[in-house]
Amino acid sequence: MKSWSNIKEMTKSKHEIPKNLRISRWSFLIAIFVIGALLASLPEMLTVGASWFIPAISFMLLVPLIYTVARGHHVFTRILTFIILGIVTSGLISSVIFLIDTLFTHKAVASSLFRDAVLLWVANVIVFTVWYWEVDQGGPVSRHTGQSQSPDFLFPQIAAGLTNWKPGFFDYLFLAFNTNTAFSPTDTSVMSRRAKLLMMTQASISLVILAVLAARAVNIV
Repeated sequence: MKSWSNIKEMTKSKHEIPKNLRISRWSFLIAIFVIGALLASLPEMLTVGASWFIPAISFMLLVPLIYTVARGHHVFTRILTFIILGIVTSGLISSVIFLIDTLFTHKAVASSLFRDAVLLWVANVIVFTVWYWEVDQGGPVSRHTGQSQSPDFLFPQIAAGLTNWKPGFFDYLFLAFNTNTAFSPTDTSVMSRRAKLLMMTQASISLVILAVLAARAVNIV
């Protein structure tokens, strides 16, 4: 009979992610910088406080994130990524709300409103790209180590039985772009409730932005 210590050691070696494992987070870092630049480009009437406030907080949190990645603290890395994602998502949603307000109060001229709407539309794609990349199958670390959870998205390659294929950042970017434009995942099936909730949120934001543009276009005509 195996002793408790042996069973514990076997469980640990099977489920614990080694600290010396390094998973590239460059895609996440670049995405957050792009999102921050887009939000910082908005006028202050569309942001909570100064336009640089939310991007500055997000950029500051990247410093401890880089440290946790370098040290192999995967749990803390995942916590920080969700905190940063929550901040930029809150900034995105609040800016969309302010965008609607400018439409009804006529605070912005047509050219400015179109520009701001396009910036928010692009930010919406990138924000949810990162959400999908971080949530699917428990995140990039779990996918890389083969300890992934049930898939949140069933990509065509997985459905076709390509066992060695793993989704990359571009695959989630394609998924988010399709959701923003077609309001559906097109060739990818949505499996989990959390993925469905994220996709509903992204499609709703995109729909509101496009509705604002359409309403403004009608007013101009």
